[in-house]
Amino acid sequence: MAAFDVVGIGENSVDVVYRVPGAAAPNAKLSVSSSRVSCGGQVATTLVTCAAFGLRAAYAGSFGSDDNGRRVRDALAGRHVDTTHALIRDAPNRHAVIIVDERTGDRTVVWHRDVRLALGADDVSRAIVTGGRLLHVDDLDEDASIAAARMARAAGLLVTSDIDRVTGRTADLVASVSVPICSWHVLSSLTGESDPEQALRKLGARKKGWLSVTLGTDGAMLLDGDRLHHVPAFEVDSVDTTGAGDIFRGAFIYALLRGQEPADVLRFAVAAAGLGCTKEGAIDSVPAMEDVERLLATRV
Repeated sequence: MAAFDVVGIGENSVDVVYRVPGAAAPNAKLSVSSSRVSCGGQVATTLVTCAAFGLRAAYAGSFGSDDNGRRVRDALAGRHVDTTHALIRDAPNRHAVIIVDERTGDRTVVWHRDVRLALGADDVSRAIVTGGRLLHVDDLDEDASIAAARMARAAGLLVTSDIDRVTGRTADLVASVSVPICSWHVLSSLTGESDPEQALRKLGARKKGWLSVTLGTDGAMLLDGDRLHHVPAFEVDSVDTTGAGDIFRGAFIYALLRGQEPADVLRFAVAAAGLGCTKEGAIDSVPAMEDVERLLATRV
């Protein structure tokens, strides 16, 4: 039996969140309605979501040695994510300032990550990468993510992704994972298509297996062979969209590992992501299973 259900390599962060009464504009001065410190990061939030739904989750990225590094390690451990396989580097932890428009929940993220936190392919441990049933990677340290994904797939494991930017290595990263989950702007850039369905089908012509894209307020799509699934977003009272895509991926992983059908995997993930928008912060907004099930019951 595998030591973990899901192992993640990628971003963690300490976020200072400011809520303001409108969208930031050039040369604008906005008063802060409220502020708070929250822990998050793409992979960290996904793993907390997995753990909240009962999966055994482990984080194998890197932390800084400062107070922020300790803060996010404690936050993950407190939410039942194993961090004993992560690296601690003599550097400040990644941190971000997030400005949230309190009218819409939309946010602007300004972040900094010390170069000493970067992981290379040589930092990837085969033992931990192959110690779970599924590996989840992002595009933070692409060489490490690609190396880890190839190791995991060679061992017969599933590999999912959080791809949020386009670089010279993005095509390699997509090819290395078994279930790519991309943001819409990434998929559009990779394929040159302006329509999500056509973009998925174009990618599917050269990448077999499930392909998924998050579409924000339009929900998400999943292509399984020739069959396209689209689940619109649920109607919720959005206060902060931070972490919604990461929660989507955690819920997607949970449903995937349970062997659910593609349409059910997508519905569950879209519902969880929607609920994540109803609370502030990233890992603090991860919903409970009963709340996701209750929301799913409103749309038969």
